[in-house]
Formats: sequence, structure tokens, C-alpha cells
Amino acid sequence: MNASELSALLLLATAMSFSPGPNTTLSSALAANHGLRHAMPFIWAVPAGWGLVLLLCTAGVGALVVAQPALALAIKLFGVAYLLWLAFKLARSARLGEADARRLDVGFVQGIALQFVNIKAWMLALAIVAGWIAGRDDLLQRLAVVLPLMLCFAFFSNLAYALIGALLRNWLAQGRRLLCFNRVMAAVLVLTAVWMLQAKAGA
Repeated sequence: MNASELSALLLLATAMSFSPGPNTTLSSALAANHGLRHAMPFIWAVPAGWGLVLLLCTAGVGALVVAQPALALAIKLFGVAYLLWLAFKLARSARLGEADARRLDVGFVQGIALQFVNIKAWMLALAIVAGWIAGRDDLLQRLAVVLPLMLCFAFFSNLAYALIGALLRNWLAQGRRLLCFNRVMAAVLVLTAVWMLQAKAGA
């Protein structure tokens, strides 16, 4: 992989990883409501789950998903329903730790599962495989560079958002600030779900 290819991959990874989305939103919300330690299993799950999606796309499964409209639609609908459910639970949490009682507890397993029902994750993995991995003579060497790089971006972007949530924790505990914060985070999840519903698998 030459320098221009690596630079383009770094730009894509930065833009996609650090822009707000369902993973970063949940990382912030979990850390704000429960603390950074509670959010860490989900933060670790994001790169683990997305790495599996990337490996599946490299093996050709991603193309199969896109080629089967019914399968792509099923993944999309499961993802949308899950995000809306999380948004509903989050929007009703007004006190620190209350989200536990309302079962807004997205751990390692749920975090991995979320990557598989996130059509955006499949599209990003397919774009990376098509642009940097597939059809190359040095496929395995390229995968050995791309995979750990993307996993690092996935981990550190979610960690950064979680740190912000954790730093705001004491401030959010006053008055109705946490409820407002949670409702903003819930709105982001709803908007993401709407985007996922409208996005075309072949786009």
C-alpha cells in the first residue's frame, strides 16, 4: 500500500469514526449515565464487532448481503428497531444510573450485535474492501494493515466520546441536565435510524 492510498484511508477512517453515529452516541450516553468503567465493554465491542464485519466483507459475505434485497432490508429493519428501542429507553432516563433500571445496558455482546444490524457498518466495510483490499495480489498484507488501523480508530473514537460523557457526569447530575442530555442523545439515535431506513444498500 503506497502513501497516497494510506493517506486516503486515514482520511476516511477519521471522518467515519469521529463523526457522531449510533456507536459514539451510545458511548457518550453510557459513560454519562454510569461512568467510564461501565461504558468500556461497549467501547471494546465496537471494534470487535466491526472487525468481524470487515472480515466477512473481505470473504465476500458483504457483497452477498447487498445482492439480496430481502436480507439487506431485514438487517436494516432490525438495526432501526434496536436503535429506536434504545432511544426510547434513553429519553426516559432522568437520573444517573436510572438507565440500568430501564435496561439501557448495552454491554459487549450487545455492542457486537449492533455492528451486524447497522447497515452503515456494512457499507463502510464494503467500501474499504472494494477500495483497499479486494482484487489485489497482496490482499492479506493489505488486510493486515487495514484491519488493525480501522480497529484502532473504532476504539479511540468511541473512547473519546465516552470520556466527554464521563467528564460531564457531575455537571449533568444537577437539575434536569441529564434528562436533556439523554433526550438529545436519543434524538441522534432516532435520526440515525431514519437515515438507515432511507439509505439505499447499493449507495
